[in-house]
Amino acid sequence: MITFDINININININVNLPHNNQAMPDCQTAILKPIPALARYTTYIQLPGTDPRAALLALCGAADGERTLAGIGQSLVSLLGHRIDELHAFPQFSGRGIDVPSTPAALLLWLSGDDRGEIVHRHRKLNEMLAGAFRCTQVIDAFTFDGHARRDLTGYEDGTENPEGPKAVATAISQRPGIAGSSFLAIQQWEHDMHRFDAMPSHEQDQCIGRRRTDNEELDTAPASAHVKRTAQESFDPEAFVLRRSMPWAEGERCGLVFTAFGANLDAFEALLKRMVGEEDGITDALFSFTRPLTGAYFWCPPVQGGKLDLSALGL
Repeated sequence: MITFDINININININVNLPHNNQAMPDCQTAILKPIPALARYTTYIQLPGTDPRAALLALCGAADGERTLAGIGQSLVSLLGHRIDELHAFPQFSGRGIDVPSTPAALLLWLSGDDRGEIVHRHRKLNEMLAGAFRCTQVIDAFTFDGHARRDLTGYEDGTENPEGPKAVATAISQRPGIAGSSFLAIQQWEHDMHRFDAMPSHEQDQCIGRRRTDNEELDTAPASAHVKRTAQESFDPEAFVLRRSMPWAEGERCGLVFTAFGANLDAFEALLKRMVGEEDGITDALFSFTRPLTGAYFWCPPVQGGKLDLSALGL
């Protein structure tokens, strides 16, 4: 029975997240489309003043395979190299209605994944040494899967239930625009949960806040307009606002939350979702803000892969 369950999970993940066999895999960083890993480390970097980042970036091209180590490049670094990626811009900052959504840009992001935390730690150390001439790591977030479920948040609810599948996942997450085909755009936020506040809510109130029953993940027709599911119903936007979510829980000491991780062929869909969550359209704020808050927010361009290495030709490298 145990073997049967494991095989079922593997087959579902592959069918959901990867394109069909008759569709060629795009030259993207494959971590974008693969199942969520058991363990991960999100690391962000600033560029050291007065340094030339080119040598470090060229070294990173060979070290970041796009599968176990995904790389994202921030707008400031793109600009420093004298280039422009049209779809990449600053993360929006919102303030008001008792909500602050911060914008915390960085030059570089690495998403390290695997199933051995020690190996991830040592891989990160080597990457830091390689980048030390031009970059300094400013944040490390260790993430993991919870309750044996690749998409479950620490609240017990699923994140990414309505993720696009198969060819639609590729179309949603991977750009096919000439010049950057195979690349993707990453929207990432670290959210911190007030678990004491959340646990104090009656279970039916928790369900109404999310808009789904935790027990069976069924959407609630009677949920209020502020329910997260209703605020972010991707098909309710014009155009539809689908993103490919790869979020993971994090914990440090007594603090915990979710690293919201969303990939898109551009950033328009995520931005539409965020604007509705904060109530910019109709003044109704997402009920998630009753127990959790974003601590960070940044956009990154995830370059394509060519011959097993990052392709930075769009940046002149």
